[in-house]
Amino acid sequence: MPDKLPKQFAYLALAAAFLFGASTPACKVLLTHIHPAMLAGLLYLGSGIGLGTFSILKRFFVKQPTNEAGLSRTELPWLAGAIVFGGIAAPLFLMYGLRASSASSASLLLNLEAAFTALIAWFVFRENVDRRVFLGMCAIVCGGLCLAYQPGESLSLSSSALPIVAACLCWAADNNLTRKVSGADPLISAGLKGFVAGVVNCFIALKIGDGIPETSVLIAACLVGLFSYGLSLSLYIRSLRHLGTARTSAYFSTAPFIGAALAIAFLNEPLSLTFTLAGVLMAAGVWLHVTEQHSHEHTHEAIEHEHQHVHDEHHQHEHDSSVPVDQPHTHRHRHERITHSHHHYPDLHHDHEH
Repeated sequence: MPDKLPKQFAYLALAAAFLFGASTPACKVLLTHIHPAMLAGLLYLGSGIGLGTFSILKRFFVKQPTNEAGLSRTELPWLAGAIVFGGIAAPLFLMYGLRASSASSASLLLNLEAAFTALIAWFVFRENVDRRVFLGMCAIVCGGLCLAYQPGESLSLSSSALPIVAACLCWAADNNLTRKVSGADPLISAGLKGFVAGVVNCFIALKIGDGIPETSVLIAACLVGLFSYGLSLSLYIRSLRHLGTARTSAYFSTAPFIGAALAIAFLNEPLSLTFTLAGVLMAAGVWLHVTEQHSHEHTHEAIEHEHQHVHDEHHQHEHDSSVPVDQPHTHRHRHERITHSHHHYPDLHHDHEH
């Protein structure tokens, strides 16, 4: 494996961040025409229907078999947890918090997701998070507190900030659970999550009295969901399988900066001193994350699994000669026990103790 971070996976995470970041000001506009719970449902429903349609068309028109692995039975509980936390609870919290706050402040406050994600990865799933990543987390949290703090109210958080913080915590749990299914086809994982979460949230919205919006608003919400939730999540999962949870989330945490910039540019929201200070702190935290280096001697225990791969240092197995080993392909394969040293990230093959 190369000594530098594989740039293509960083670009995928940044593309995912751009798509998701753009959703915050877009949702702020949509909330003037639609209730929060219904919008949360339509965002994911648009994601699920859009990705599902694309998958069907892809299978129909593209003749060669997919080079992505399917979901296994052991992965379904992890995906179910990701749907509950990230697909149902998080968007509900976010929409209610966003309705009572500015889009720019909400965008930067969403950077807390990266810190929560890293903490869960560190303490629960034992992913390596070193001093540099920890300092970056601290900077991001301090930036979030700058936005959430209410002047004149001693050590208090605004009521609009609390639901957004709750959304960040739910999405952090979602990110770590999604890591467990990152070897499967991202279109399947993201599509299932979108459809199930969308149906549940739309049902909740209807039960509490939210009405179905007019057609133009409904279509707009579904399109925002398709690109900012569905396509964004698919790109995020592809990056997640190679960079690990904490590192991918560090790249993805640029999304709030994108959302904040768009809100200031297009919604005429003010650029305050606390907003600027929060942005500087969060930018420093992101920089500490993405410039982290990690190398040491480690042991890969023997394992058998299935995921998309090419034949590299970690994939030296034999199989049908008709399979191009230098091109991405998928089949069940076995890794023998090996000890070596190189620069690496906590991807599918580097989930070891430190």
